[in-house]
Amino acid sequence: MSTGTYAPKPGAAPVGRMIAAQTALETRMLLRNGEQLLLTVIIPSLLLVLFSTVDIVDTGAGKAVDFLAPGVLALAVLSTAFTGQAIATGFERRYGVLKRLGASPLPRWALMVSKTLAVLVTEVLQIALLTAIALGLGWSPQGDPFSVLLLVVLGTAAFSGLGLLMAGTLKAEATLAAANLVFLLLLVGGGVVVPLEKFPDAARQVLELLPIAALSDGLRAVLQNGAAMPWGDALTLAVWAVLGLGAAAKFFRWE
Repeated sequence: MSTGTYAPKPGAAPVGRMIAAQTALETRMLLRNGEQLLLTVIIPSLLLVLFSTVDIVDTGAGKAVDFLAPGVLALAVLSTAFTGQAIATGFERRYGVLKRLGASPLPRWALMVSKTLAVLVTEVLQIALLTAIALGLGWSPQGDPFSVLLLVVLGTAAFSGLGLLMAGTLKAEATLAAANLVFLLLLVGGGVVVPLEKFPDAARQVLELLPIAALSDGLRAVLQNGAAMPWGDALTLAVWAVLGLGAAAKFFRWE
């Protein structure tokens, strides 16, 4: 046996391998958290079934599920990329988890990439489940899947930036309260289950600028009406993504 056959080779693993491992860990943590499952799976599913089968809100001509399904998909993105990520990251920051991870060989930017990838993996599972439920309720989706994918990615970036900004600047308890409050307000006023046309003109003009309204309207234009890529909604989401991620990168505090 030659000398050095079992010589150690110290050093960090390749960044790609570290990101993959951290993404798998973040995804398992998301899926094992009961509160996260309530926000990401149970509430959107119940809303879709309830409002599709019970005549509570006037959704206009056509089947209610055709209007509701795109909005609930947008709500699923909001619940995971914004609410869930803000709360989880806020408490990780409070308990010193982020501080310790920031001192590990995993670069801080790679940690944020891992969190974003975990959100995307969770969203794929959410969308698959909600699509199956909607199809069972008689949903007839239209449009181009690429347009849907682009809108979901832009929406994820926008909500993720805002969630990380909140988690990195507020105390964990404040983040918990604020994230849930924002979730409820956007559920009511974001065009998810109540058409924006039901609001007064002045309020509607403001609500249309929100990322949840842009995402739900964009998905509805494609999936319900079979329209081409709604570039106005995509631009709104892109602006929110740039502002949110930029502010999060600048003001995020690791301790």
